[in-house]
Amino acid sequence: MSEYVIAVIFGLVVGSFLNVCIYRIPRNMSIVFPSSRCPFCNNAIRPWDNIPVMSYLLLRGRCRSCKAKISARYPLIEMLNAFLYVAVIWRYGIGWNSLVYAVLCSSMIVITFIDLEFQIIPDRITLAGVPLGLLAGSFFLPDPFMRSDLLGCKASLAGMISGGGFFYLVAVLSRGGMGGGDIKMMAMVGSLMGWKAVFLTTFLGSLVGSVVGVFLIAFKGKGRKTKVPFGPFLALGTLITLFFGQEILMWYLY
Repeated sequence: MSEYVIAVIFGLVVGSFLNVCIYRIPRNMSIVFPSSRCPFCNNAIRPWDNIPVMSYLLLRGRCRSCKAKISARYPLIEMLNAFLYVAVIWRYGIGWNSLVYAVLCSSMIVITFIDLEFQIIPDRITLAGVPLGLLAGSFFLPDPFMRSDLLGCKASLAGMISGGGFFYLVAVLSRGGMGGGDIKMMAMVGSLMGWKAVFLTTFLGSLVGSVVGVFLIAFKGKGRKTKVPFGPFLALGTLITLFFGQEILMWYLY
């Protein structure tokens, strides 16, 4: 039980940092300096006003200085990150692999919210994730479809090539219909989870994306040419594959 408590606390703290990344990375700002500030009055946020979730509730969702309303997205991201960290411990236990998967989960959160708002997937996340995935996949990450087996160098490399290569091919055939960020993102996912995960993630992301697209056309008056970022759907597919890849494979086979 203690490991879950630690996962929640650590997840909330890191989640607070993810909010900084989501706001600053697409604006080409440093994620380290200056310290956290109110986006409305630019006053520095005091340490006791920066406690994840708790400070938001105590301040009733408003800045202490200017009383501007702060989006509920901030505590929701903190709680979502904590939930995913608990899920990683539940599924994979304590170890270096869980640390890497926690980083992956946090990366998916950042990618999702940046892509929703700016329709970009930052290179500083995906390009850093590819070598991390190759190293971790080669030496200690398990195969998400056979959790007792090591993923291995060949599967990790094949995952990177298939993930990046497949989406690059789609981008070429669709003449720009697929962004470069999606290509690098799937190269990262493939390096961390192997080629089988690339295809399951792509299938799940496309399935959910299609359902959402039909909903937007039918009920929100959107047209077929309306641009919808694909990164959030790929992120969801990645997380489903990470936590339930083995169960989905067994269901499909038997």
